[in-house]
Amino acid sequence: MAKTLITGGAGFIGSHLIHLLVNKYPGEQFVNLDALTYAGNPENLKAIEDAPNYRFVKGDITDFAFLEQLFAEHQFTGVIHLAAESHVDRSIANPMAFIMTNVVGTVNLLNAAKNSWQSDYSGKRFYHVSTDEVYGSLGAEGLFTEETAYDPRSPYSASKASSDHFVRAWQHTYGLPVVISNCSNNYGPYQFPEKLLPLMINNIRHEKPLPVYGDGSNVRDWLWVEDHAAAIDLIFREGREGETYNIGGNNECSNLGLVHQLCDVVDDLLGRAPGSSRKLITFVKDRPGHDQRYAIDASKIKAELGWEPTIGVEEGLQRTAKWYLNNTEWLERVTSGAYREYYAQQYQ
Repeated sequence: MAKTLITGGAGFIGSHLIHLLVNKYPGEQFVNLDALTYAGNPENLKAIEDAPNYRFVKGDITDFAFLEQLFAEHQFTGVIHLAAESHVDRSIANPMAFIMTNVVGTVNLLNAAKNSWQSDYSGKRFYHVSTDEVYGSLGAEGLFTEETAYDPRSPYSASKASSDHFVRAWQHTYGLPVVISNCSNNYGPYQFPEKLLPLMINNIRHEKPLPVYGDGSNVRDWLWVEDHAAAIDLIFREGREGETYNIGGNNECSNLGLVHQLCDVVDDLLGRAPGSSRKLITFVKDRPGHDQRYAIDASKIKAELGWEPTIGVEEGLQRTAKWYLNNTEWLERVTSGAYREYYAQQYQ
């Protein structure tokens, strides 16, 4: 029976992926390994936590002895590695935490898989989920392709670039069967509210200032999280071994433009006067080394695997705002830290 380890499955992208896989493949087993740091929330998985093909394990990928024991116990046939420190501001304040989780943790997983599989790689796969930030910053023209040279600009993107290189090195040196994907900015339900969209929605609710870095001209490509989960599933099963796939939403937008759209959506949902929340926008000192523009060329995954995004940013913003406004209890529990009590009640 196929048995897949998913790291970081209590996080934003990971929880969406687990919902998809557990429901779509009842004949396979899925083990969710998460350290439950600030962004890991087991409440995100309430709907499937009692599924017979799902198991949650609390643990840290920086603990190699623990990983070896876990692989020995479960005999995984696959790994989908999402566990990562991912917030750029936090990486600037504490880069060592990112090096430990994103670099050391990834190498630990590579070694645990290599030792467990012992060169019997038939039916095995190690899938590393990465970011478009490893490519650096674009000017007004051009797109990131899978051949774009790496040029990371923040401790976060440098740590992810390093982990990408280690994954490729383990393939070339040890023959480990790997695939990598680099995605653009994800958005949707269950995202930790330090990220742009849930932060803005929560502040609009409470009529608090909406902080926008610099002049808000920085451009990002926005990817609906469920589209990303579908792409991960497809790459894990059908992607070519040793290949990299860029996953983008085809939704380029400046940060300020996105916040303007979001203000209008939330104002409409809350029955407020059009444009009223735009007055809350406050420009703040720019982030150090803030990349100007990211944009993904996702033609390779479309040509090879038939994947393309299904949700545009207008529909995505509507869905996102509605979810957070309809789940204010979840939002309040996350912002207060009370969500941590759920793990203690459910698992300890």
